[in-house]
Amino acid sequence: MQDGLWCPGRRGRAAFTRIELAIVTVVVAVLVALVLPAIVRPHHPSRKPSCVNNLKQIGLAFRIFANDNNEKLPWEVSTNLGGSREFVDAPFSAFHHFQVMSNELSTPRLLVCHKDPQRTSATNFFSFRDNKALSYFAGFGTHVDDPSSFLSGDRFLGSTRAPTNGLLTLSPFSPLWWTKSPHADGGNVVMGDGSVQQLNSQGLLQALRNTGLATNRLALPLIGP
Repeated sequence: MQDGLWCPGRRGRAAFTRIELAIVTVVVAVLVALVLPAIVRPHHPSRKPSCVNNLKQIGLAFRIFANDNNEKLPWEVSTNLGGSREFVDAPFSAFHHFQVMSNELSTPRLLVCHKDPQRTSATNFFSFRDNKALSYFAGFGTHVDDPSSFLSGDRFLGSTRAPTNGLLTLSPFSPLWWTKSPHADGGNVVMGDGSVQQLNSQGLLQALRNTGLATNRLALPLIGP
């Protein structure tokens, strides 16, 4: 106190120092750099699933169908009961064995590999009426208790045995390979237990031998005359 006057002390600081302001600016810039890309990144709802994911869903659908039909797969169940048995020997009928699983498959789009330029997916199961909307084979030799048999897989199969009306019959030691496959590493097969194996041609041949079946009958989605 001086000359009867009271001088109040300075309470706090009135503003940031330049160093503090620079630090805050840097922190804000870093946060913006981290958050902004997540906000503006475009969403791709139409991004196509991989062939392996398609086949996993197909394998699951077959297993669900069997669970609801006394452990029988579509080709073991009469058409009168919702199966496809009467189409086993019908020419170019691979699609029928997938068509009957419309309740188990979420969409027929799963039945076309996005790397298969010669197939176009159906928009719904009502329009799924031929092999033009199918990239995968069905393995008639498979039962739910045959975990190493061929349940389904990529259609790009080659063999010295020519298919008859879309049906390829193989013994355990028949030559078999991938041909014109869009997958650089070979192809994909759904086994009887629902698992998916990515195989090269040598692995495919070995898998055929490991099925333990005297005869493997594969319904290929070939286009009829």
